[in-house]
Amino acid sequence: MEQAEWEPDPDPVASMLSVLDLAGSDARTAEDIFTGVSQSMPLGRVYGGQVLAQSIVAAARTTPEDRNVHSMHGYFLRPGDSAKGITFAVDRIHDGRSFSTRRTQAYQEGVPIFSMIASFQDEDPGIEHQTPMPDGIPAPDELPDVESHLKGLHPMSKRLFTDRPVDLRHVPSPIYLSVEGERTASQAVWMRVRRSIPDSPAIHRAALAYLSDLTIQESILRAHGIPWATRGLKVASLDHAMWWHRFGRVDEWMLYVQESPSARGGRGLATGRVYSQDGTLLASVAQEIMVRVPETGPDDS
Repeated sequence: MEQAEWEPDPDPVASMLSVLDLAGSDARTAEDIFTGVSQSMPLGRVYGGQVLAQSIVAAARTTPEDRNVHSMHGYFLRPGDSAKGITFAVDRIHDGRSFSTRRTQAYQEGVPIFSMIASFQDEDPGIEHQTPMPDGIPAPDELPDVESHLKGLHPMSKRLFTDRPVDLRHVPSPIYLSVEGERTASQAVWMRVRRSIPDSPAIHRAALAYLSDLTIQESILRAHGIPWATRGLKVASLDHAMWWHRFGRVDEWMLYVQESPSARGGRGLATGRVYSQDGTLLASVAQEIMVRVPETGPDDS
């Protein structure tokens, strides 16, 4: 049977918000089972940032409203099917005086596709410092948008970038079709949701998790001059860790500073720091990926 043509999303921001609005039990009930759907994807695989954001939303539904997620550690176990629903089962591991710990398992057809432990905390005073935002990075309005870098890309592949709910501006440039400049294991990406979203801090934290998986792999590929368009390239996220330090709005420009300290044995590690435009450190991220590089060059078709 011939596969139906994938249709572009007329409002990807609304779609992102919709998939983050899970159905299921109320936050204070004994049965913590939630269900969600996926955004339509051209290749039929669930976007990893979506399922980890949904897992955070599910866990947050079982915690006191004044406790916010401050860290998560998750493993991508199997590729998900974007045409099928996802079930999220939350275990209430611990509730202390200031912290709550939750485990979320995401399932499709009874099989786990993602597993996560997250911690939530009351807002408490304490010591404070942060690594400053790097100097000398162009402002987002000084950089071309994503669409300016997609000439020559197949229309189906182009939709992977243009139909996203997020606006991206790469420094020095994207690696979709080619890797320009020096082969360094670092890059920076300005990002924001394309339009305003509701003020709920929980939504902004979950949406930041959604965005955190978009480009973090690229510092590994950039170090070796490997564009996404390389024929036969296989990249898969293995795990994902994230720490929220301070609140920030995802519908305002944020700078995602990324670097890769190591790659070996078909795996690469990437780390990232997310800053607001005024230099406030919002979050830190780490991810390990599987990367398999064929002998052939970029796909020019």
